Amino acid sequence: MMAMGLPQKGCVVHLKPCELQTGPAQQNPECHRKEVKLLLYDSPKARQEVDHHWQASGGPHIVRILDVYENMHHSKRCLLIVMECMEGGELFSRIQERGDQAFTEREAAEIMRDIGTAIQFLHSQNIAHRDVKPENLLYTSKEKDAVLKLTDFGFAKETTQNALQTPCYTPYYVAPEVLGPEKYDKSCDMWSLGVIMYILLCGFPPFYSNTGQAISPGMKRRIRLGQYGFPNPEWSEVSEDAKQLIRLLLKTDPTERLTITQFMNHPWINQSMVVPQTPLHTARVLQEDKDHWDEVKEEMTSALATMRVDYDQVKIKDLKTSNNRLLNKRRKKQGGSSSASQGCNNQ
Repeated sequence: MMAMGLPQKGCVVHLKPCELQTGPAQQNPECHRKEVKLLLYDSPKARQEVDHHWQASGGPHIVRILDVYENMHHSKRCLLIVMECMEGGELFSRIQERGDQAFTEREAAEIMRDIGTAIQFLHSQNIAHRDVKPENLLYTSKEKDAVLKLTDFGFAKETTQNALQTPCYTPYYVAPEVLGPEKYDKSCDMWSLGVIMYILLCGFPPFYSNTGQAISPGMKRRIRLGQYGFPNPEWSEVSEDAKQLIRLLLKTDPTERLTITQFMNHPWINQSMVVPQTPLHTARVLQEDKDHWDEVKEEMTSALATMRVDYDQVKIKDLKTSNNRLLNKRRKKQGGSSSASQGCNNQ
């Protein structure tokens, strides 16, 4: 079983297309291709995830859904999603495995162009992904010409109805407005692009926790204030164009942040073939911090469960019928004050 970058809530297994057919396997010319099936228990949220992924499926640099089935599993209704198998692994794992082979700034620009192409397609469909992170960026194969694709639409939402108000995120890649009460939209995907681009160019994230927590108060404050830097030696040879683009993506005010169209039109992206082939420290840093990187991903995964609050599902209690102990104490105190006030007025 292999579930790289796929939603943790589903059961993932590998199969070939012929396993879904009743006829002889040799009649299917595609039978040599491996595919993945993802099992989700049926719910409105699961159907929304499938709907958004299905709508985006077939778009550039997005993992394709091949089929969706309704079924029963342990006496529960479930959705069986058959997707293309991404055998190349995660984006940063691939860079880690390069060893002494240099990873260059031009390669980073080409990767960001591919990720941007996926986001551009989603935003054109009025979909915000809201969980763009390294674990959700997978390669189709181990080959040199493998294609990088975006997966996991578990927190995607349409942006045509209301501005997004649901703080669903992964700590290291979260936009500052998601950490506060403000509404947010497609711009949070742009913030994530900025963080991923930063890591691609140096091997570590722009924001970090000093306490070992997935997201600490200090880290939260630095994200909201946009406090980060470009320390040497990792950034000493990186081009000013790249640093400028990161600054435009990591703007704390979402209205000042680049749109996906502006991002794709930036010279560092649309002229990636002339970006300097400067060797970066990324592969070395990722390799040296490999154990720590795995821990960070585990912390982020566990933190997701406690940090995601969907305001669409929050029910606000009526104060008149609430039995909150502190509220009852205040009522009693206010009642006493009111009686005393009335007594004074009657004198």
